[in-house]
Amino acid sequence: MLNIVLFGPPGAGKGTQAAKLLEKYQLIHLSTGDILRSELKARSKLGLEAQSYMDKGELVPNAVVIGMIEKQIDSHAGAKGFIFDGFPRTTAQAAALDRMLMKKNIAITAMLALEVEKEELIKRLLLRGKESCRADDQDRSIIENRIRVYHNQTVPVQDYYEAQHKYKGVQGMGSIEEIFDRLCKVIDPLV
Repeated sequence: MLNIVLFGPPGAGKGTQAAKLLEKYQLIHLSTGDILRSELKARSKLGLEAQSYMDKGELVPNAVVIGMIEKQIDSHAGAKGFIFDGFPRTTAQAAALDRMLMKKNIAITAMLALEVEKEELIKRLLLRGKESCRADDQDRSIIENRIRVYHNQTVPVQDYYEAQHKYKGVQGMGSIEEIFDRLCKVIDPLV
């Protein structure tokens, strides 16, 4: 089973690359952002709780996210593997994910981190905000806070996976195809 943590700051291209990787490797996409947006649209209790954190560019609490991920994994029994997009974002989440997966005799194969310069991230997110009308992608101060939160709280997850020899940095600048080719060169030996 191929289980990849697709990692990188907001705007790094995780969703774009995940779509291409899903097709090539026939994996299931677990995007916490998509799951949360679905809950927001439904105006569920979870969605309203998550909205209060997302509006400030903060992370949604671990217990909420772990529960959503486990539910998704359980609903895809027999999958060839998963791409975790936007999760885990903290070492506590990474450890909780490992514990939850261990109970299911599953493990993370690799963390692939898209590395993109800050100004490029801001440019990409502002463009996405114009196209998608996502409020969190239209305000530069919220974008900068999300990037700051990523660097302060999320980057330490790299150390967690490096200690397991699962961390792989991938240059996230260039065309979509160039980035995809770089990702495949890392993944192919793992399959």
